[in-house]
Amino acid sequence: MYEHLGLGALDYAHCRYGQSRQVFRGPKRRLRETYCVMMGGSETYGRFIERPFATLVEEQINQQIVNLGSVNAGVDAYARDPAILNICAGAKASVLQITGAQNMSNRLYIVHPRRNDRFLRASPLLKNLFRDVDFTEFNFTRHMLNTLQEVSPERFTLVIEELRAAWLARMRFVAESLPGAKILLHAGREPLPKVLPEQGMGSDPLFIDQGLVAQLKPCFTDLVQVVASEEARTQGADSLCYGPLEEGAAKHTLGPKFHAEVARALAPKLQALMA
Repeated sequence: MYEHLGLGALDYAHCRYGQSRQVFRGPKRRLRETYCVMMGGSETYGRFIERPFATLVEEQINQQIVNLGSVNAGVDAYARDPAILNICAGAKASVLQITGAQNMSNRLYIVHPRRNDRFLRASPLLKNLFRDVDFTEFNFTRHMLNTLQEVSPERFTLVIEELRAAWLARMRFVAESLPGAKILLHAGREPLPKVLPEQGMGSDPLFIDQGLVAQLKPCFTDLVQVVASEEARTQGADSLCYGPLEEGAAKHTLGPKFHAEVARALAPKLQALMA
């Protein structure tokens, strides 16, 4: 069906809500009606996906879903945007996808307020910890963190500790800002690890393990975890909609079968909460 979609990208019908400067996937929803919000990264946004799981859930439960997912977003995209938190506060139910701890500002470095994967600058604390690194060479958080890990795995453990502590505090803040029912969602290729790997960066969501999520669970009504089936993992980029310059990113993106699996897990939970 999508054999030649590499010739053209999707129209995401981008829109804004309230006074927020963030751009979200449309079509824009009417916030005067009962609605549910979904917040998260590229998976929630549905990059290269014609009908992401937010759309599928909306169809299955017959309730309005406001897709507030953003490509490569971290929790900062919500925690530092009062306009978006105000919209979330008006929702009858919320879904917050677990995203990695790398794409958020902390005591060690600052990221772009909307494009959270963009590294802006290192703090004096990080510069002092890694005096042998030139931080002007970095534009993206993952590249910067990979380099720090390679330079000194021992010092890098201090970076991981800071990111995990900041992530937990920021996620708690967002959860406490949501007055209605709220679901914490893990959706990815692999289950959350019991503990972080001793070497390497690990898999997405970066630096998040079961122990950290266990500390967060009391802040949420429910935890939904969806690990892509083998069929979904092997579906391939031919099932995606992408432009000629997006092929590299598309090859690492889970397709429609994965989104259908997430929707099947979320829909009954949300339907019960929205009743």
